[in-house]
Amino acid sequence: MTCGAADRTNRGFFRLASTASITATPPALAAAGAARPGFVLRDVAWRDMAADIAAWDALALCAAEPNPFFESWYLLPALRAFDEQGEIRLLRFDAGGDLAGILPLVRQRRYYRWPLPNLANWLHGNCFLGVPLVAAGLEREFWEALLAWADRHAGLGLFLHLSSIPLDGPLHAALSDVLARQRRNAAIVHREDRAMLASDETPANYFEATLSGKKRKELRRQFARLAELGEPEFAQHLGTEGLDGWIEDFLKLELAGWKGLSGSALAAQPATRHLFREALSGAAARGRLERRSLTLDGDPIAMLATFLTPPGAYSFKTAFDERYARYSPGVLLQRENLAILSRPDIAWSDSCAAADHPMIDHIWRERRAIGRLSIAIGGSARRALFGRLLRAETGREPTGIAP
Repeated sequence: MTCGAADRTNRGFFRLASTASITATPPALAAAGAARPGFVLRDVAWRDMAADIAAWDALALCAAEPNPFFESWYLLPALRAFDEQGEIRLLRFDAGGDLAGILPLVRQRRYYRWPLPNLANWLHGNCFLGVPLVAAGLEREFWEALLAWADRHAGLGLFLHLSSIPLDGPLHAALSDVLARQRRNAAIVHREDRAMLASDETPANYFEATLSGKKRKELRRQFARLAELGEPEFAQHLGTEGLDGWIEDFLKLELAGWKGLSGSALAAQPATRHLFREALSGAAARGRLERRSLTLDGDPIAMLATFLTPPGAYSFKTAFDERYARYSPGVLLQRENLAILSRPDIAWSDSCAAADHPMIDHIWRERRAIGRLSIAIGGSARRALFGRLLRAETGREPTGIAP
């Protein structure tokens, strides 16, 4: 069930949550789910991780699945921006004394519309992936340790909820295996497919196969008309040179458009403005940022920031000058962005866009399945209640989290 579910199911949620009692995890059950020797998972204050940036960055380079939004240079600025009170905790997974996993965790009082307390991976409006950073090869050990920790520290939480999880990667596969072996109730409660770029074709061949001849001709015409107004120029930037000016140009460009009018532009709030500056600076310093722009007589009319996290990439933010909308500057820039297919270290790029996006869905052919997962935790009474909640939400018996 998603947020738009029927009121009848909503009432079932309220009734189940208010009448059931919760018990602590039985010792035998906790022992059965305990982490293996040599593996330790504990929750730590995120401010305490500042001393382990080098280990955190090293973990990101060997992660089973890349997630720039949980890397040090993005997650710490986000926490500084949105968690001044330090309520968010970091689940830190160590293997043989080395940092091997990171997941930000929040204790939520509500489950979307419903007053159902739960444990959840922490996301925010500018975080587009919720998969934990876990060292490759330790996926099952991480999930075993996390579930054992959640059983012991459930508190008021009725279940564990994981949002924005890729359903086709090694971490989801490992979680499915662990849940099956533990016979633990779980389900994918929401799924969507968002645009991604993944092809062995050359950029030119991909573009030709994706867009009709009529659309390609129209883009050529729009570029020619744009050139009548001045000198259009595409540029790609790696590293930190000129970064500060590029960031300010982007913030101004986005603020001048519909996002500025709606109050959702990055520059509209001090917290998101600072996050953008810090995150792009941190990514660029580590060689994990690509910037592209289309300028007209030196003034930017379309801009794109992409996080490079080999073997993947993430299209983080894009903006265009709406005064030139008739020339499709954003689409013209995305045509240039297909050059990422030529990078030997990048096999795919995630659009980070909503499903059925009106622009990128017509340019990037591939899709990435992203889901929200709910998982039983705690003792037998808590798990029984969760099973009833899950049946009310999904309308069926839980059968695991295989997509």
